[in-house]
Amino acid sequence: MTHTAITSPLPGIEGAAGRYRIFDHGANVAAWQPDGESHPVLWLSSSSGYRAGTAIRGGIPICFPWFGPGLTGDKKPAHGFVRAVGWRRTEVTERSGVLRVEYDIGPEITGSQPEFSHDYRARLTAEFAPGHLRVSLHASNTSDEPFTLEEALHTYLVVSDVRAITIEGLDGATYLDKNLPEPAFDQVQEGPLRLTGPTDRVHLHEGAVTVDDPGLGRGLRLSAEGSANVVVWNPWEQAAAGMADMGPGEWTGMVCVEAANVFADAVTLLPGESWTISQRIEVLPR
Repeated sequence: MTHTAITSPLPGIEGAAGRYRIFDHGANVAAWQPDGESHPVLWLSSSSGYRAGTAIRGGIPICFPWFGPGLTGDKKPAHGFVRAVGWRRTEVTERSGVLRVEYDIGPEITGSQPEFSHDYRARLTAEFAPGHLRVSLHASNTSDEPFTLEEALHTYLVVSDVRAITIEGLDGATYLDKNLPEPAFDQVQEGPLRLTGPTDRVHLHEGAVTVDDPGLGRGLRLSAEGSANVVVWNPWEQAAAGMADMGPGEWTGMVCVEAANVFADAVTLLPGESWTISQRIEVLPR
């Protein structure tokens, strides 16, 4: 698996013809297209910004140490501060056709954060293999007091048309619909999930899910470890039109399916404790 260093638009590592790519900025896994697969697996907006202080729209942004506006509902920037800064690349190794890239981040990189004034370390590991992509986030409490964090691997997937796919595996899962006036975990999914409008759901679900895409003739199986939630998101037409970093009409070709620990499932770490959340993606023939 031949790889080279990226010099533009942002530093990172990429493979031949861009079939896999990870940016140092946000430690964002921005591309994966395994051999023999005719379509990319990860979605990347044509209008995404590539500059310091701005998150990349697409790939797998890292939400940490809070999700959305956080547990208090007023934290900024949305989804935390680590996805819009450059991480320290600490390892690039290749063995038996598997490329492993590792990143590290801490307060010495992210600086003073009034909303999260704790000493911490986080490590992002991406494993590009012929048959799977695995991304893991390992967080450690290096301070002398407990802290609570939310986290999500905000995975953008390529689909033929979000209105024609189904998401299998969530049947019976309780979920919170963030688009409702008073969202609460009082909804229950019945059967496969079909997206028919703006979707922003947090499911109580620890198992695998599969995005069934008849238009591309494939399934995308996502399995997770260390997570209690599966987030499903697509802004739909009206909201997407107001996003400067999403190209016209591109919302139809993507869906986010995210491994997460949010709301009541936020993780509390005592001093010296660590937690790892990971997500594995595989392409299944349909």
